[in-house]
Amino acid sequence: MSDKLIIEGRSKLEGVIDVKGSKNAATPIIAATLLTSSPCVLDNIPFIGDVKAMLEIVKGMGAQVEYIGRNRVKITAKEINPAKLNFGLVNKMRSSILLVGPLLARFGYVRMPQPGGCVIGARPIDYHINAFSRMGVDVEEFGLKKNGERKSNVYHFTAKKGLRGRDVVFDGFSVTGTENILMAATLAKGKTVIKIAASEPHVQDLAVFLKKMGADIKGEGTNTIEIKGKEKLHGAEHAVCYDYVEAGTLVLLVLAAKGKVRVENFPVKNLELLLSKLKRFGGKIKIEKNAVVVSPWKNLAIDKIQAMPYPGIPTDLQAPLGVLSTQAKGLTLIHDPIYEGRLKYLEELNKMGAEIVSCDPHRAIINGPTKLHGTKLDPLDLRAGAALIIAGMIAEGTTIIRDVSQADRGYEEIDKRLCKIGAKIKRMENDN
Repeated sequence: MSDKLIIEGRSKLEGVIDVKGSKNAATPIIAATLLTSSPCVLDNIPFIGDVKAMLEIVKGMGAQVEYIGRNRVKITAKEINPAKLNFGLVNKMRSSILLVGPLLARFGYVRMPQPGGCVIGARPIDYHINAFSRMGVDVEEFGLKKNGERKSNVYHFTAKKGLRGRDVVFDGFSVTGTENILMAATLAKGKTVIKIAASEPHVQDLAVFLKKMGADIKGEGTNTIEIKGKEKLHGAEHAVCYDYVEAGTLVLLVLAAKGKVRVENFPVKNLELLLSKLKRFGGKIKIEKNAVVVSPWKNLAIDKIQAMPYPGIPTDLQAPLGVLSTQAKGLTLIHDPIYEGRLKYLEELNKMGAEIVSCDPHRAIINGPTKLHGTKLDPLDLRAGAALIIAGMIAEGTTIIRDVSQADRGYEEIDKRLCKIGAKIKRMENDN
């Protein structure tokens, strides 16, 4: 049973908090260690639910996983059996789809169920299937039945003649699609060119790690990536990049609470647009080389928030921005064209006294400022979990987050870290 958080709102926040390693970089990099039988050492790994689950999956297939520090792990994938893939864990996390590329590249086959993940809208794996098909992979889809009814899909990926380098053109930006093909192409025959490639910081960090393993990659950080396949890769040591989503979340949290906090290990270059907009909105922010200092603001007005692929405003920061908008003056338009389920957290904010009108699955209008009051809340996804913690911290009275496992998937010990800068949060066993 998941824990719950009990939050006493309106606490004064001050002090220093640091950004941890990126979840979205750690999971593909863990998957990439399967490309070699040599040991890989990963540092700055966030100690969170999704990362621990990915480590359990590779361990279950035969990899040796050794914790050599709280945020440091050694993975040796010498004896791997793709047939031992844990379907139960795969069903719970979307990023498990990233195992397909490395396993196909090294073993030529993998059998995997439809990956699970956050309830944020439809996220089919068509991009992955179409791209792998271009590289010579046969994909078969089978239905699993329970009590005579089809419950889920299982995909059989087979590269009988090995992976072949090809031009891969995605129908739209796909982070996991780009990462999957990027990993697979490192051991494919010939050159692979990924067009309409995602350029997010965690995609770039994966490319850096693969290069350390001996991969030949050019163009990461742009929308065209070229990979020349090698016969084999070797082990490497790598420190995962700092999490720009967590960094942005912490800044938005402190702004909403009108605190005075220094956020360290801040990847400033990855959030230039967000920081620029927050200043224009009226936020009091001082930008340093590797840190951002947030101070109480006097006037805040947010006209529009639109989530976009990198280097735009990340969809993962749209929910924390929505909470901040409840405290801003006037109307704010929220537009997230990426996922049709991302705005469901707004229903929880309305329970707290916010004035929000949903226009359609992708757009909403927030009227502020409004006083939020504490109540019981149910986050539906990881980023909504973080947003509702922010809402609880600025609300009057007591807020109960009934399922903190969502936030735990992406934010390392978020309650303990926030308490160090003045938050009043208790973690308790969930009794509903």
